[in-house]
Amino acid sequence: MKSRAPANHSGTDSGNQTGDQSGTNTGTPHVAGGDLLRDVRRPTPQDFDIRIAADGRWYHEGGEITRPALVRLFASVLQREPDGTYWLVTPVERGRIDVDDVPFIMIAADIKGDGTDQVIRLRSNVADEIVLGPDHQLVMRRPPDGDDLRPYVMIRPGLEGRIARPVFYELAALGVEGPDGRIGVWSAGTFHCLDGDTA
Repeated sequence: MKSRAPANHSGTDSGNQTGDQSGTNTGTPHVAGGDLLRDVRRPTPQDFDIRIAADGRWYHEGGEITRPALVRLFASVLQREPDGTYWLVTPVERGRIDVDDVPFIMIAADIKGDGTDQVIRLRSNVADEIVLGPDHQLVMRRPPDGDDLRPYVMIRPGLEGRIARPVFYELAALGVEGPDGRIGVWSAGTFHCLDGDTA
């Protein structure tokens, strides 16, 4: 079956949507053993021929998606399951996509203050903004395609961004010795090591 990208179906009658593959009509509550709402309005999973490359570019059926607004729309409905798979989830469609490394690239940094009062705000290629801190810690680790350590940060639950090389160099220029003797940066009262764990 040919894969297709998710779409917004404005004006779609939810009563015509089907739930799971058993043919449950999602427009009518499923009455069985007192479980009135089981599988109601749950989209049927499918595979979308969409891939996010390691450099953050999105592809559909082998061709790059060049419209930034469309990429941001897809990114806004991106979720990651506990098994590590990535899905685009809308009220009417749910499709799995491929991600080479992580979905987002952090392309800019806004740095205010200094020392332990320093605050570092990062912006992604899809316009997400986060502040490095207790809820968004920088982590150095090896990517799937290489042996060198690279910097990552959690953007949304289960969804990470890799810090682009120019931004990392900008952070490295601010590096100071931390409580454990390693080099890193302070942000929002939290020390973020830039050395990584080389063990």
